[in-house]
Amino acid sequence: MDNEIYSHERRHSHKVPVLGLEIAPFRIPFHRRLETFAILQWTLTFLIGGFGLTFFSLYLLFTSYYWVSFLAYTWIIIDRWTPSQGGRRFSWSRRWKIWEHMRNFFPVELHKTADLDPNQNYIIAFHPHGILAVGAFIHFGTEATGFSKLFPGIKPSLLILRGWFFFPFLRDYVMIAGLCDSSKNSVDYLLSKNGVGNAACLVIGGARETLDMEPGKHRVLLNRRKGFIKKAMEHGASLVPVYSFGESDIYDSTCNVPGSKMRKLQEFLMKFTGFSLPIFHGRGIFNYTMGIIPYRRRINTVVGKPIPVVKNPNPTKTEVEDMHTIYVDALKALFDEHKTKYGISEDISLEII
Repeated sequence: MDNEIYSHERRHSHKVPVLGLEIAPFRIPFHRRLETFAILQWTLTFLIGGFGLTFFSLYLLFTSYYWVSFLAYTWIIIDRWTPSQGGRRFSWSRRWKIWEHMRNFFPVELHKTADLDPNQNYIIAFHPHGILAVGAFIHFGTEATGFSKLFPGIKPSLLILRGWFFFPFLRDYVMIAGLCDSSKNSVDYLLSKNGVGNAACLVIGGARETLDMEPGKHRVLLNRRKGFIKKAMEHGASLVPVYSFGESDIYDSTCNVPGSKMRKLQEFLMKFTGFSLPIFHGRGIFNYTMGIIPYRRRINTVVGKPIPVVKNPNPTKTEVEDMHTIYVDALKALFDEHKTKYGISEDISLEII
């Protein structure tokens, strides 16, 4: 693997091999148990929380608690525009102790290379997605890595698939962290109707990028992703490239070759559900070999210098492509400048697909 993997598990001996599994020792520091619990709740929320709560709400309809589901779905209808109008954040929830434990599990660190002027608005473009988008959530959905201290006056709003906000109960859980939907209307609202000091944070590769992800590979889906460039130009919002070193290494995953039967199935399911189904595995709760919990591998996220964008309400296709080229070059430069700090060989380049 190109980059140096930082693994807390490897610090601890006394692992017991059982049936090919490395069993975690019984006696480990309590804070590590808390860290495992913290990442477990996010993993379950991300992977099965939406559909799980939907099925649970449907079950309640056939019980004496049917009114709970009725109220939940009524609320979704009444509150349907909030996710695209700045959301409903609560600062206290972004500072919950559980997010610090989640940060320490890997650990995750945020590094800045330049200040962001609070009198401007920004589109923060995060790469790569990874399986769980852990770095994006910890940095922009919580204060565990000190975003507000590093960038005072900037209010980050992490944008996620609109489908998340149709899941009962879960929609409000993620919204209190400042998450909004990733629709065009949502971006327009954040960059033009919510004052200044706003940062619309987009994971550019999205769900599709996970299908091309491999540990040790530095590959981002960007060649055809130009919508965020156009939005930045329409609103004169500066573009901020962000690269998260180690994001793709916290799971072992398989990249299925385009055109293969499995890849066609994955793309078919993603087309109709909006969610990708990558093949991956991590560690378990009580073993280090197999499970859905990510490995304890360090993530270092570097926030690049903002790229000034002149406001152009109606950019042409050529103008968008020219700005896209500038952005890609800036992202590559950010990667090259910092890669050796995080164990990546000097001869490794960022792959743009």
